[in-house]
Amino acid sequence: MEVILITGATSGIGEALAYRLAKKKRNLLLVARNEQKLKQQCEQLSNQNGITASYIVADLSKPETAYYVFEEAKKRNLSVNVLVNNAGIGSSGEFVNNNLQSELEMLQLNNSSLVALCHLFLPEMKNNKNGTIINVGSMASFFPSPYMSVYAASKMFVRSFTQALTEECKPYGVNVMLFCPGFTSSNFMNTAANNNEWGKILVKGAYTQTPEQVAAEMIKALEKKKTFHVSGFQNAMLAKIGSLIPYSTITSVFAQRKRKEMGL
Repeated sequence: MEVILITGATSGIGEALAYRLAKKKRNLLLVARNEQKLKQQCEQLSNQNGITASYIVADLSKPETAYYVFEEAKKRNLSVNVLVNNAGIGSSGEFVNNNLQSELEMLQLNNSSLVALCHLFLPEMKNNKNGTIINVGSMASFFPSPYMSVYAASKMFVRSFTQALTEECKPYGVNVMLFCPGFTSSNFMNTAANNNEWGKILVKGAYTQTPEQVAAEMIKALEKKKTFHVSGFQNAMLAKIGSLIPYSTITSVFAQRKRKEMGL
């Protein structure tokens, strides 16, 4: 059975995406850490929409978890024809003061597990000459971001990797899309690593979309087989303008403004 696999599926963009795809009668395989939420979500999606929604409980911030997800899908005879690498976490504050283990786990989730899932599920898509991979980047991928230094760097990796993979997969009929949302009204900033004074300053006054708005744009981009999309008109304009300004200038202005707001 063909399914759409969504990581980070129990909240924010991932949850909103799952509900919208279910309404379009697409079968789903949801991946997240919260088994109770996954079970409830899959039951609701299946009952309301007449689809098959199943789940895998997995923490992709841990090494080897991507292999476990892949093997579980194979055991269940599920063919992943759309892979949405949506799971991700961030951190705010001075790098020197951030928890090192948390930063490394963020790189594992945002980068290593994403690469592993692409590598594991891509061969079947290539053989079938059909399939889609969506890697969720961020507005932070367009320029270095002081006081979100590791997160921004992780998303710059996602951007570079995905845009290169897009070209590699074109001869095989596999569509790869880099999808970049900006700030989204989700639980992203409510984690221990983000819910601090630096985090509050970083999102102050930022243009924000709802998870439902972002999910709707992602589905439109998916249906049009886009290879790149920035969610939100204002975000798209900011990304274009930012591309014209040297990184050093953006980084310096950004850092100075945030230090001033912090009273430093």
